[in-house]
Amino acid sequence: MPAHAATITGSHAVVAGGAIHVNIDELRQQSAELKAKANRLDQDGEHEAADRARAEANDIDNQIQAYLDAENNV
Repeated sequence: MPAHAATITGSHAVVAGGAIHVNIDELRQQSAELKAKANRLDQDGEHEAADRARAEANDIDNQIQAYLDAENNV
């Protein structure tokens, strides 16, 4: 298995020999919470802070997709 490859068991990804364990469901929850926070910040007129929260959520979403893509390429 390549060093960057991940395997997913249920909602967990294990990268290359168990060095990194990732809970996909937890990452999805964090992303959802950040998106909800961004919406609240927008309503409060804090648009720059909302943009930062959305960017962080987007980064998490990209991480999730990278783990899933690695699993599909193993």
